[in-house]
Amino acid sequence: MLAAPHAAAESRQFALLAKRIDQHFFIQAGRGCAEAAAAEGDICLLLGATGPAHFRRQNEALEEALGRDLDGIALSVTHSHWLAEHALQHLGRTPLITFDSDLAPAERHLRRGYVGIDNLAFGRRLGQFLQRFRPAGGRLCILSGSHQDPNLRERLAGIRQQLRGADGEHDADRLAGENGWFEVQRCPLYTADNQENALLQLATLLKAAPPDAIVSVGSWPVYEAEAFRRRLGPLLAELDTTGRRPAIVITVDEPDARQLALLEDGLIQAYLGVESTELGRQSYHMMKRLAEGRPIAGQVLVGVRSYLSGSASTEP
Repeated sequence: MLAAPHAAAESRQFALLAKRIDQHFFIQAGRGCAEAAAAEGDICLLLGATGPAHFRRQNEALEEALGRDLDGIALSVTHSHWLAEHALQHLGRTPLITFDSDLAPAERHLRRGYVGIDNLAFGRRLGQFLQRFRPAGGRLCILSGSHQDPNLRERLAGIRQQLRGADGEHDADRLAGENGWFEVQRCPLYTADNQENALLQLATLLKAAPPDAIVSVGSWPVYEAEAFRRRLGPLLAELDTTGRRPAIVITVDEPDARQLALLEDGLIQAYLGVESTELGRQSYHMMKRLAEGRPIAGQVLVGVRSYLSGSASTEP
């Protein structure tokens, strides 16, 4: 009788430590990691808290994970400095990588590698979409999750770089007329990783003084596509009759049929997303190599997919 594949090999257990485990993006990443691990006789768990992401709750989940004697942890960072000063003080010998959201440069020595996208370049790509829909510029509102998330801060900086036409020292400064772009006074809006907050904020904005463009660096407005359609659809239709409807660009991962329907119906002009399942697969492979003492690349980038006018394309 032939031995079962990997029967002689020691099974290892890894984990993705997500910002939240009930979000489609992290569910898909967890599935990719679990499938890749199972193919090699290993296990990959999706760990973390449910509900809106918060660094204190992630810190608790990370402390619990570090006590489980795992062969590797991939962490999507909510608040780099806080985690470095708390749970990551107890890192010990557990190999740590980051995925999706990296540690800040000052804390990056704590991890062995990163799997994800170039978030600054991703933000610039979002800015290119805005330039496509509003070539003369206009009033802009940026939607983010929190002030702390490293990946979201980089995406916001990338948007400003692209629209400003310069990078570096002014990334934290609001756009104030450069190339015709102005950030609305009350923006950026911060959703606290909550769709209800996002829709309330956007509805208030559209009723008061609709901007020329809205860009979301995360998928909060369309967590549930029908909620977006129900809450914002009538407002957008009314603005359309007066020629004041904003162009809307939103970050997603792998949009479902209802999210794509928002695009097809013109409620959203473009999506830009990360291939989350592949993100999970590559995270497993990096952790596996570390566990086996093999060398790894310090950074592995996964594909980005854009959705526009019913078409999709994958970009490096």
